[in-house]
Amino acid sequence: MRQLADALLVTLLGVDPATWPYAWVVYGAVMLASAALAMTFVALFAGPVTVVERRVAGRMMSRIGPNRVGPQGVIQWLADGLKCFLKEDLIPDAADRPLFRLAPYLVFGGMFGTFVVLPFGAHLVAADLNVGVLYLFAISSIVVVGILAAGWSSNSKWGLFGAFRSAAQIISYEVPSALSALTVVLFAGTLSLQGIIREQGGMPWDWFVVRTPFTFAAFFLFFTSALAEGNRTPFDLPEAESELVAGYHTEYSGMRFLFFLFAEWANLWIMSAVATACFLGGWNIPGVSPATIDSATGLSFWGLQLLSFIVFAAKTSALVFIVIQLRWTLPRLRIDQLLEMCWKYLVPLSFACLLGVMIWAWGVTVGSLVDLGMRLVMTCVGAGIAFHYARRVRFNYMADRDNYLKMTGKELWYPPYRLP
Repeated sequence: MRQLADALLVTLLGVDPATWPYAWVVYGAVMLASAALAMTFVALFAGPVTVVERRVAGRMMSRIGPNRVGPQGVIQWLADGLKCFLKEDLIPDAADRPLFRLAPYLVFGGMFGTFVVLPFGAHLVAADLNVGVLYLFAISSIVVVGILAAGWSSNSKWGLFGAFRSAAQIISYEVPSALSALTVVLFAGTLSLQGIIREQGGMPWDWFVVRTPFTFAAFFLFFTSALAEGNRTPFDLPEAESELVAGYHTEYSGMRFLFFLFAEWANLWIMSAVATACFLGGWNIPGVSPATIDSATGLSFWGLQLLSFIVFAAKTSALVFIVIQLRWTLPRLRIDQLLEMCWKYLVPLSFACLLGVMIWAWGVTVGSLVDLGMRLVMTCVGAGIAFHYARRVRFNYMADRDNYLKMTGKELWYPPYRLP
């Protein structure tokens, strides 16, 4: 971000800010502006993604979804936010009031802190820490403290049980998640997310996910663990309404309740962004090397920055869409099944992938015939899986379109497509 700030100030003012007597004030203002932009991004992402999720849920269940507030319900999220803002802020009489008030901000702060190291583009990152992956897993652990505080301070058995269940789930699934991420750290030789992205390329066969069968499996292990860590279906046990009402935030209302949901929606982007950075090439532009982006000047520099952001946002948004679809596709697990899957299957498989990557990195030279052949094979496998997934989505879309037409006699609001 400092390099980007220098480029912006030099472009606008024609002066290098490093030569100013109070350069630290300028950089401090840039960091505050970056935090404000990240906060705005979270708010603007969390709102529309709720509408997308509800529309996808409606289509998958052959119903309409929100369609009243704004054209096709596109500003439903503003109405929901205003409703939460105007709701009365209730605190139970027997609750620990200071801790009850603090808990939502601990949860949201733990999620918001991860945006410090998330690379949105070639230089669009608040802080390129050389221990970025370690920082990512460390700062997200604050969420557990906030969840336990929320359940305990509510003085409600439903909130307390939901908090314990959520803490056990998050702590358990952090283990296979971290081990899966370590596979790409070994390949890149750095814990910096920017460094990991720069070790990849813009083309699919240059991504870490297809380098070896072990990183290919590690991607799915990481994705599954991140789903469970973020309490997303089929791992949304802390919010099992049939048992624990809403879980650890049962007693919350108004904006404090909304802060818990902000953290959950922000986690959609975080888990998808980390998977994109570690396994899917991050912001790398096809046909453009990172060195070319670094050496660009003037309008070319800003154009490449924008293009790198678009590439990163497109990959991350695709994963977000898959996560949303999974919520309305898979049934919820029991808590014993969830923890058994983690410790009996995901953790051993993650260790196996880590060991396999170590052996591969030691025995196979990058650029050798074996390396190139494996990249080609794994790229074809990945392309086959992506093609099958896209075909099933299209097939289900057409089936839903026909059902909607039979029920209402009207076409769907988005353009129809026919299977051949």
